[in-house]
Amino acid sequence: MTGTGDLGRRLIHCRERLGLTREQVAERAAMSAGYLRYLEENPDMPDTGALYRLADALQTTVHELLGGGLDRPPGHGPAMANPTMEVLDPEECLRLISPGGIGRVAFSGSRGPTVLPVNYKLHHGVIVFRTASGGPMDQDLRSGLEGVDIKIAFEVDKIDEANREGWSVLVQGAAHHVTADEMEEVADSGVTPWAGGERRLYIRIVPQQIAGRRIHGM
Repeated sequence: MTGTGDLGRRLIHCRERLGLTREQVAERAAMSAGYLRYLEENPDMPDTGALYRLADALQTTVHELLGGGLDRPPGHGPAMANPTMEVLDPEECLRLISPGGIGRVAFSGSRGPTVLPVNYKLHHGVIVFRTASGGPMDQDLRSGLEGVDIKIAFEVDKIDEANREGWSVLVQGAAHHVTADEMEEVADSGVTPWAGGERRLYIRIVPQQIAGRRIHGM
């Protein structure tokens, strides 16, 4: 929506993160669904009382709704009183990362250990992302031997700051540069580079080891 302001985008993001309808949030915040829709779709600011009610309804803070945590790493608050760590099986790990989004690749680069964010898709059981042909990542992920791929790590996590919960999934596998002959296998994945630009080289990771952890309350 071209007219939506920063507050509107954050309201929509928080609502969708919780899986709530506009009507459900409006009821929790003691306002009409029509007014909530107006706030989501227009660059306007409600009064202080409405902001606090919206923050409570969306399990966040007014500070976060106004973008106060934009430049802060996630997980800034204290841990829950009695956290429990659960080991996730590979099937659950793949289910968690299946929507795609932003993950991190870790490998030994020309300048030492390197971790970089990538936009990814899980496509037919393999992880697909894009990078620039001839760029640093392209060069660092080439073994120099025909038919030999470099094994790398791929990580995705989700932090729920409001509930002090979260999960992390780690995948290890060989980073394979997709050739022109193999392009049909990944062309319909729909993955786009987060950083934009001319990143036309597809790289796929076939999971070889999958591990995950979830932190939650009792």
